[in-house]
Amino acid sequence: MEDDEASGEALVLRGEENVAVRIKVERETRGWSTNAVSDRLNEAGYEINPSAVWRIENRKRRVNLDEAIGFAEIFGVSLENLVGPPRLAAHARAMELIEDIRRRYREMNLANRAATEARDALDAYLAEHPDLREEADVLVSNAIAEDLMAAMQPPGLLQQGPPAEPEPEPDAPETGSDR
Repeated sequence: MEDDEASGEALVLRGEENVAVRIKVERETRGWSTNAVSDRLNEAGYEINPSAVWRIENRKRRVNLDEAIGFAEIFGVSLENLVGPPRLAAHARAMELIEDIRRRYREMNLANRAATEARDALDAYLAEHPDLREEADVLVSNAIAEDLMAAMQPPGLLQQGPPAEPEPEPDAPETGSDR
């Protein structure tokens, strides 16, 4: 077992085992009996008796999805939190941060997919209008470079609005048709 823990294998999620431990931890933390948990589940519309709660906690009975939803509801935790590793899941802030990373990673993947689709659409259009290819590629490359540079700036240094126009040099000749 020590080898498993050293290799990180002990951290592999095992939903039902985690749920059994979490139910017992959550129940004991609140000072509730298995009768109290059963009563709360029944009041919330999830029919389960105290014996079934005890059997689930002691891994003598599997928990079904509806019951897991009920347990999460009465304990005031997300279903994902309920099935997470008990030690980690007991730290709500850690679970929030992990979920934030997962959500942002999904958003990043969706944004990457949308960017690829947009690039494919532009490529298809430019295949029909090859005379625009060079200018379009430069414009896209410049826009991406500007966005990357802005993303690398510390938050306080980000420019607000378009960049200011440079002041003309005093000795520069006037242009135009003022003559």
